[in-house]
Amino acid sequence: MLLGGHVSISGGVSLAPERARQTTADCMQIFSKNQMQWKAKPLDLEEADKFLKNSKQQGIVETVIHDSYLINLGSPDKSLLKQSREAFLDEMVRAKHLGVRYLIFHPGSHMGSGERVGMKRVAESMNWARAEFGSGDVELLLEITAGAGRVLGQSFDQLARIIDQLEDQKNAGVCFDTCHAYAAGYDVRTRNGYEKTFGLFEEVLGLDRLKAMHINDSKGALGSHLDRHEQIGKGLIGLEGFRNFMNDARWENIPIILETPKAEKGYKQELKLLRSLIKK
Repeated sequence: MLLGGHVSISGGVSLAPERARQTTADCMQIFSKNQMQWKAKPLDLEEADKFLKNSKQQGIVETVIHDSYLINLGSPDKSLLKQSREAFLDEMVRAKHLGVRYLIFHPGSHMGSGERVGMKRVAESMNWARAEFGSGDVELLLEITAGAGRVLGQSFDQLARIIDQLEDQKNAGVCFDTCHAYAAGYDVRTRNGYEKTFGLFEEVLGLDRLKAMHINDSKGALGSHLDRHEQIGKGLIGLEGFRNFMNDARWENIPIILETPKAEKGYKQELKLLRSLIKK
């Protein structure tokens, strides 16, 4: 299993691999820049080279990038949509320079314009970004969401309907978030629920679309649509739920990333706990 967590890029992106390795991670997730600001200086290419060298030196097998939380590819507001698309394209460019193949993002919010219109707008935004970016060096991974309010992406069906509208479906996939999926109504806590969930995923999307995973316990109940991450084993999914994931050979080669409340301070213990669930 490739296990890791989301780590800080404070002081420079090249420092992230060592931070990840200190938690015993095999993989990691980062923001490519300050996630709460629209504008950022272009990525320093020397820093990018250091990042690549340090990743290899620290034994970080794979890195994924999560885009800025400000971006909303489904916005009906023309100004915000333009800003979001341009920022998203910048995320793709940064990922390419850092040698990162997966860019993970939340589909966005329809902001009252309706699900169908919102999903169409997300697909159009992805098509625009892909056309501007050009090559397939970076794959775009839609993350399943808890689905609160007007947020898109709370079901396999919604994710499939977005992907179906893409001009480049080959370089698109899904990031499965355990907390979000559970809060959206997918019961991965029980063995039977787990099998049903991924049977449905296979039917609607195809398991080849699942390229990365966020592994988080949930403070919110099943189907609550409450996006509140909890430490592994301390939430409502529980250790038996995570045992299902840790012993599923289908996920052996995909990055599985912690985004739990204590962040880097808690990852080492949580990674140890997750590895202890793997049957010898």
